[in-house]
Amino acid sequence: MPNSTSKTLPETPAERQRAIRENALGQGFDAVGFARALSPPGAVEGLQGFLAAGHHGAMDWMETTAARRGDPTTLWPEAKSVITLAMNYAPARNPLDAPEAANRGAISVYAQGEDYHEVVKKKLKHVARWIVQRYGGDVKVFVDTAPVMEKPLAQMSGLGWQGKHTNLVSREFGSWLFLGSIFTTLELPADEPSGDHCGQCRACLDICPTQAFTGPYKIDARRCISYLTIENKDHIAREFREAIGNRIYGCDDCLAVCPWNKFAKDSREAAFAPRETLVGQNLAELAELDDAGFRARFSKSPVKRIGRDRFVRNVMIAIGNSGDAALIATAENLVGDASPLVRAMAAWALRRLLPADNFAARAHVQAAHETDPDVLAEWTYLS
Repeated sequence: MPNSTSKTLPETPAERQRAIRENALGQGFDAVGFARALSPPGAVEGLQGFLAAGHHGAMDWMETTAARRGDPTTLWPEAKSVITLAMNYAPARNPLDAPEAANRGAISVYAQGEDYHEVVKKKLKHVARWIVQRYGGDVKVFVDTAPVMEKPLAQMSGLGWQGKHTNLVSREFGSWLFLGSIFTTLELPADEPSGDHCGQCRACLDICPTQAFTGPYKIDARRCISYLTIENKDHIAREFREAIGNRIYGCDDCLAVCPWNKFAKDSREAAFAPRETLVGQNLAELAELDDAGFRARFSKSPVKRIGRDRFVRNVMIAIGNSGDAALIATAENLVGDASPLVRAMAAWALRRLLPADNFAARAHVQAAHETDPDVLAEWTYLS
């Protein structure tokens, strides 16, 4: 976003910082911080260790963009300052207080409203345009999809600290913040970095259903339910399926249990309010979605990006965990689905829901017709 016509106003750097913060808050952001365009302390080493251990799983883009991700000036050499901005998406009720019924699917709080990427980016562009018009300089805006270490930069900007669950924690908003950033060529004063206020608490580590944390501040994404149900494009390993429960897109447990959430306020952004079609929906209905139906239901939702097949794969796991014999017919309907991901989990769901003798008879028939080795393995697996 280059400057072409604006005139720089004779304000001090501190006055500029204050005016930018006021403008951003007026645009709907809940917190604004400033940092030098430098690599956050310890961020590069932490990223290198995470990648070396293979904890990024199939997220190869993290490895290929590591150099740019670790240092803002590698991503954009002209950058002098980073403005980090946050929007609160705290839910009206704690997801842990009233879990959805087993025959209904649970979608992570962050994905129950409109896609935050679009909501936050639109507001970032408004702020960035105002900065250029008022002060000159060049700017670039980023929301999650670019190789930017948002959480370490947010900590360096004073917005909060990376908790033991590796997500940002704020004294004012708990664990419920969407982050975005504006890189600029302007020299702006930096805020004081946030200190760590987790203390001896390990609630987020202990609650994880799949034991994804290898220690405080360290996560193996390959074990995380959010990774498994969203980023993972393959079959989900058997060892994690039961622990997934009825979570069909993401998981909120480690965020929701954080004691700092007691200070969180309900989100004031209407776009983040839960949509009726994204909260507690019937698993049988979701399993019946074809591609067109899936795209229509999840329009403007981050759920849409994983596609129908991976989503229904997740739904079939939830059906297998439901213990609801009324869903046997739903699983039966999908054993011939075009997607091997769906067929495999339909077989797994039937193994869980049918009496052993009934499943053995069904498996004998189905195995004679199945050609995909991964799906065949679900029918013939000896537990």
